[in-house]
Amino acid sequence: MAWLSFLRRGKSKPRVPSCRVAFQKPNKLLHQNYETLLETCLKNKCLFKDENFPADVCSIGMGSLLQKLPPNLQWKRPHELHKTPVFYTANARRLDLCQGLVENCWFLAALEALTFHQDILAMVMPQNQSFDRKYAGIFHFRFWHFGEWVDVVVDDRLPVNEAGQLVFLSSVCKNLFWGALLEKAYAKLYGSYEDLQIGQVSEALVDFTGGVNMTIKLAEAPPDLWDILTRATYSRSLMGCQTHLGVRVLENGLVAGHAYTITGIRKVTCKYGPENLVRLRNPWGKTEWKGDWSDSSGNWEQLSPKEKILLRRNQDDGEFWMSLQDFKTHFVDLMICKLTPDLMSQEDGKKWMYSLQIGRWVKGSTAGGRMRPYKDTFWMNPQYWLEVLQGDGSKRSLRSCSVLVSLIQKPSSKHRNRAPHLSIGFSIFKYHKSNKKLAPAFFARNPSLNQRRLFLNEREVTQDFRLQPGVYVIVPSTAEPQQESEFILRVFSRKHVLGEMGGNSSFILSKEIIDKHEGKICEDFFNKHFEQHPEINAVQLQRILNNVVWTHLQSFRLRFSLDACQGFLALLDLNATGTLSIQEFRILWKRLLFYLEVFKKKDVDRSGNLDLVELHAAVQETGISLSNEVCNLMAIRYGNPDLKISFESFVSFMLRVEIMGEAFRNLTKDGKGIYLRESEWMMMTLYS
Repeated sequence: MAWLSFLRRGKSKPRVPSCRVAFQKPNKLLHQNYETLLETCLKNKCLFKDENFPADVCSIGMGSLLQKLPPNLQWKRPHELHKTPVFYTANARRLDLCQGLVENCWFLAALEALTFHQDILAMVMPQNQSFDRKYAGIFHFRFWHFGEWVDVVVDDRLPVNEAGQLVFLSSVCKNLFWGALLEKAYAKLYGSYEDLQIGQVSEALVDFTGGVNMTIKLAEAPPDLWDILTRATYSRSLMGCQTHLGVRVLENGLVAGHAYTITGIRKVTCKYGPENLVRLRNPWGKTEWKGDWSDSSGNWEQLSPKEKILLRRNQDDGEFWMSLQDFKTHFVDLMICKLTPDLMSQEDGKKWMYSLQIGRWVKGSTAGGRMRPYKDTFWMNPQYWLEVLQGDGSKRSLRSCSVLVSLIQKPSSKHRNRAPHLSIGFSIFKYHKSNKKLAPAFFARNPSLNQRRLFLNEREVTQDFRLQPGVYVIVPSTAEPQQESEFILRVFSRKHVLGEMGGNSSFILSKEIIDKHEGKICEDFFNKHFEQHPEINAVQLQRILNNVVWTHLQSFRLRFSLDACQGFLALLDLNATGTLSIQEFRILWKRLLFYLEVFKKKDVDRSGNLDLVELHAAVQETGISLSNEVCNLMAIRYGNPDLKISFESFVSFMLRVEIMGEAFRNLTKDGKGIYLRESEWMMMTLYS
């Protein structure tokens, strides 16, 4: 899957989110309205002070974290720490965050996964916030908090030591403060900084996206694990993982009991055959894997010079590659947060329905616990009927439908670490349509469809099903009876109706999810072609691109020349086979869709070409920073005699910019320059 690793680093400007269902209008935490507070401070010419999360130890916590704090702790605003503070810049390197005194590697690993999806990050961290324009010492962030989006307001007073260094999350770029302020908002949401000490990567991923978590125990990993990772990457899922329990750095360079971010995957071609590689990052920003495919490993010599240059990073920045087999051996859990629920399903079509119900287990009323042979109170639990309907656009749904069920428990305490998780799970039964709550006799006679019911002491439990169209009953429960908690039940499928039995039969928050950028409309076409040709050359690539129906192009017809297709292949074919696989082609396809969106937006006169001014604007729209001189040279190189750039040339230009930018980042030692041997120079200048 050529160049997947650097595509995920691409500096794309925040765009409209592809999963529109996830981002409804947020509620205000503690009824604090950011716009109102901002305007009040600007009018009174004062800086905001958040009395709900004050700059003192009560916001840090009351436990062991206090023992780690430096003497003479102070709270200072960014302007007091740096002469030119910056809130956020799209041109900064994505992985520039460093963990502080809070033991929240799980939070930081999830946050770094979020930085690969700028459209989602823009929803969590609303744009147009800065330390310059309309600055009043107030910032706000949005999190998905137990079924609803919440807007959290904070002031920008941050705890520092005597030297003026941040004691909690910081950035490699000392004047960059978005990470520290986001961590403060998250700490406020959950009670204090101390409440971030212990957690799971999966929890933060769901809080950032409103997505659905899936955890894979790597000791029991399915045989198609690589395919799952591949689909997760293509579907823009966020991924993290965790090592075996412990409290030390192991001889192999991994940290025991530690969370990592999965930042990329790649299949490489070695002398002995193909090898599946996983790229990870330690949120400490240092301390790396020392085994096969590490930065200093001799395995890299088995690859082509081009592939080695664009993948290997010989720096102690916390990011490293390892084989899939080593990954399965040395890590315990793989956590995947799905933004669309079709990771485990390969159904055709791209529309899903999402429903949500909020319920409660109450002692003596609805806290029945799981099914037991004697004195069973399971029937007391809340019950929900689910009608699964035939989905649109899927031949397979005529026989069975993909249904994903998620159960999340909501502790009663505001402080996330003061109320341990209960062991929770759910059962699903086949039934006929009725709004009457089922009696004990029904459960005694009818086995559940998920015989292997999972009861886990985790915040979220999820399970995928293949169900025939019909009516079912879902019963969420705790493992033990008489345990109280609020819960959120979510169901995803192509088409369904969800309601509470014995209560209001209308379903709640039933909305449609549409993945905008996947381009699944052409999936059948691509799969059919690649079944005949597992690898395609430039001629076949040209034939595919010119036979695709490019929608929403009313002003000009999109055609690709053989010369352009040869150029695309030269850029993407890292292992020098002269062909592209379907995985490599899908990556190209997604970039084409994104570039086309940018091109249409900046082609103001709908001429099918960009002039020099429009080219500058288009490059800026992608989030990449290029000098005027470079843009002008590229217009001369790729433009026609009038310096007009066609879409074909724009794609060639942008692909080259992205791949050369990644090559520089992999080769530079200090971020300022690189030193190349003659063979490397020739490879860099001639291969594309």
